[in-house]
Amino acid sequence: ETRTQNPQARSIHSYRKTMSSSSSVPPSAWVTPKPADTPRPAEANEVCVGPQSTDAGKASACAGCPSQKACSSGEYNSPAAVAKQQAEATEIRAALQNVSHVLLVLSGKGGVGKSTVACQTAHTLAARGYRVGVLDVDICGPSCARMLGVPGRTVHRSGSGWSPVYANPNLAVMSVSFLLADPDAAVVWRGPRKNGMIKQFLTETEWDSEGLDYLIVDTPPGTSDEHISTVQLLQAVGGVSGAVVVTTPEEVSLSDVRKELNFCKKTKIEVVGVVENMSTFRIRVKDLKFHRPASARESYLCEDEDATNITDLVLSKLKEKCPEVLNMVASADVFPMSGSGPRGMAERFGVPYLGELPLDPNVLKACEDGVCFVTSFKESAAVGPVDALVDRLVKALPVEEDTDDVEAEGIMEE
Repeated sequence: ETRTQNPQARSIHSYRKTMSSSSSVPPSAWVTPKPADTPRPAEANEVCVGPQSTDAGKASACAGCPSQKACSSGEYNSPAAVAKQQAEATEIRAALQNVSHVLLVLSGKGGVGKSTVACQTAHTLAARGYRVGVLDVDICGPSCARMLGVPGRTVHRSGSGWSPVYANPNLAVMSVSFLLADPDAAVVWRGPRKNGMIKQFLTETEWDSEGLDYLIVDTPPGTSDEHISTVQLLQAVGGVSGAVVVTTPEEVSLSDVRKELNFCKKTKIEVVGVVENMSTFRIRVKDLKFHRPASARESYLCEDEDATNITDLVLSKLKEKCPEVLNMVASADVFPMSGSGPRGMAERFGVPYLGELPLDPNVLKACEDGVCFVTSFKESAAVGPVDALVDRLVKALPVEEDTDDVEAEGIMEE
């Protein structure tokens, strides 16, 4: 049963402490990797024999693989390399041992609202009482700090690691933006340095000592260094619960998102579902602005931007003649849908379709202000779709309640 929104609700991650005495299968993040579990290079051939195989780089299946030389040289399967990989896995497993679910937010296309979906999902889960962490691995374009209401903050580092920034008691954030002296400074880093930063985020961030129900990882567009590093490091400990793939309806976006879905298939990441963002523009009529018709040249030459604005006149007429219209929701298609759109794409790839999120100006305002959209704009057009999306995610990735805590609550209620 999905939780109702309650900022005071109790976190429900502590069941992990009793897993050793439970007959259920332990969470994937507790699985100890074997040497053979070392992830193969992301660009490897489909029939890759594995980087630790004795035939690595030598088998016929290795022909043409970009990593053939590295595999044959022992870069992946030498004793030193194996020891390093196992040490990394141990560090990551220790850092994530109290995290119930790690959810990646992906998209092959930029500008589709991936960070918006990640941050508003985090806000909504936290508002329902879940303990949530957000890890922003978009090294060159971090935006989660702004969208979660903690821009300009800094992280504290101790001997045991980094303490994330808290947007509220249930919502912790870690981003490279907290490490920059100048928020407008360009992050001009090559792949190895980006990879090193992501590894530090995963191994040295001290999330809530009581654990997290969800760790949401916001990634940059594409299938580049940040994706490869994040996926390989997490998969080494079986730590990825799934991925949400975000797209807009037009083919320009879908063509790149299909590549992301193939990336998930190749790297064996379970896709929790596809989100169709900005599917339509929706707004209440009373929040619309109205302008008298004007030619493009007239609008360009007009110095007074309000010369064509007749909003007050139209709204007063509607209030007088047809007031019930003011609370109706007006909608318009912003992006032309290609074929069967994101829903059809999800069906072709055999992954769930999580629904449509409309283009709502109040979602943008919530992200600009760093607040929870569903609690700050309760009457807005997109509240229902955002709530429904979070409901589906919680259903797909449920957090088990600790039976001891449930019994204690029952005693207190009595």
